[in-house]
Amino acid sequence: MEHCVFVHTNHKQMIGAKVAAYALSRNSDNAEKFEVRIIHSAEHAFVKEFEGQLYLRDGVKRVWLYDDLQSFTPLRFMPPELMGYQGRAILIDPDIFAVGDIWELLARDMQGKAIFCRMRSGPKGAIDKCLASSVMLLDCAKLAHWQAEQQFRSMFAFELDYHDWICLKTEDPSTIGFFENEWNDFDRLTPRTKLLHNTRRKTQPWKAGLPVDWRPAERFRLFPPLGWLMRARRKLFGEYAFLGSYHRHPDRNQEHLFFGLLRECLENGVISEAMLRDEMRQNHIRHDALEFLEQTPPLDGARHGVPGTAIRTTR
Repeated sequence: MEHCVFVHTNHKQMIGAKVAAYALSRNSDNAEKFEVRIIHSAEHAFVKEFEGQLYLRDGVKRVWLYDDLQSFTPLRFMPPELMGYQGRAILIDPDIFAVGDIWELLARDMQGKAIFCRMRSGPKGAIDKCLASSVMLLDCAKLAHWQAEQQFRSMFAFELDYHDWICLKTEDPSTIGFFENEWNDFDRLTPRTKLLHNTRRKTQPWKAGLPVDWRPAERFRLFPPLGWLMRARRKLFGEYAFLGSYHRHPDRNQEHLFFGLLRECLENGVISEAMLRDEMRQNHIRHDALEFLEQTPPLDGARHGVPGTAIRTTR
């Protein structure tokens, strides 16, 4: 198919990825025009191959942990290769949920650009000029230089910094265009939102109450001593020491959206109750998820019926 939306994930965010994939088709009037595929880190051995080895991130050598919440991010650069460097693709994180019609973005005039995305918010965007690669519209024919496994390996040779790679700093700026922030709306759900991104990891609605299992940054340009403190914490006490637990999301509408979509996934067989219980047991989803679902009112009707059979994983 010439148009595909990819959701990349690891084992820790598979429930989010399945809900995200479901929402893409559910909320599109044009779901027959594109395919939805999940890229799972378990199906790409190179992501796990370097477990425990040092790589370069923000100018600091860090230990690569496959079991970290964010270990799927190198897969952001796989869609062009998976598309045979042809056609159009969109890449989204597993914590991004469509409330608008994704086809509007897939069919957009890219004006000769290879990539469309948005700027990061906060200091990383304003000062560091980091681009948000968590949602990208891609002209795959223009991205033949994207070789995800090769680039991943170069981080461990200290030739490529993860920060530069993930922020698209290794790309020619003239090949990058920008879409409206609503196509990657950071923890903001408004009538204009097209893709809601629960980017504040500590308040992801399906994680409330679980112990934090992602590693914070260790470089803070506005206040470097904080980075020194975080590095000392890690070296003295361990990767996740003193990081606390996930909190409930402050916006009940965003909670309602996720659990409303999850409820439909259960009803339509996209996710089974057995899978959900197993994910709860592994601390991948909050332990009161089933009770929370019982309290969640149904969402407004889907635009395109039940899309469960359109979602598949890819190797």
